[in-house]
Amino acid sequence: MGKRFCLSASLLLIVLLSATCPKIEAQTCRPSGSIRGKKSPSGHCNTENDLCCIAGKLYTTYKCSPPVSQSTKAVLTINSFEKGGDDGSPSKCDNRYHSDDTPVVALSTGWFNNESRCLKNIKISANGRSVVAMVVDECDSAMGCDSDHDYQPPCPNNIVVASRAVWEALGVPLSHWGELDIIWSDA
Repeated sequence: MGKRFCLSASLLLIVLLSATCPKIEAQTCRPSGSIRGKKSPSGHCNTENDLCCIAGKLYTTYKCSPPVSQSTKAVLTINSFEKGGDDGSPSKCDNRYHSDDTPVVALSTGWFNNESRCLKNIKISANGRSVVAMVVDECDSAMGCDSDHDYQPPCPNNIVVASRAVWEALGVPLSHWGELDIIWSDA
């Protein structure tokens, strides 16, 4: 009877595990499509901190981001949120520009979550330091390569775009600014 119970229990465990695996699979963030790059009609693209779309190149788009936890992995990039900065338009959350000396960020579309994180703080950790920054904008992962996005590619789905103040607070030397692996969480 003991062996039969172990076999039955083992089969039950396998059935339960296989029943939960599709749920995990469904929570995985998969690409939502792609966009073909277009060159700006004027030939202008703000390249202060970003790349311009390459005509004809396919760019992957996402409407989701990896799940948020107490230690969400992401890639930190840099952006100017000042007037005349990288994307040229005011921040989506408050329709304002923000000084590069203020710790502010934009989040990939899934993390931005239809503006639910607008004007809320997140904690960013890297390089043995942490900083609190306010979410003021979206880094659009679902659209790009058009005039609304200054002919820049769609954002990857795991990006926290930060002002100069965030990079300085993390103690990253200027020569290493650009991309940095970080951990972030809601503050």
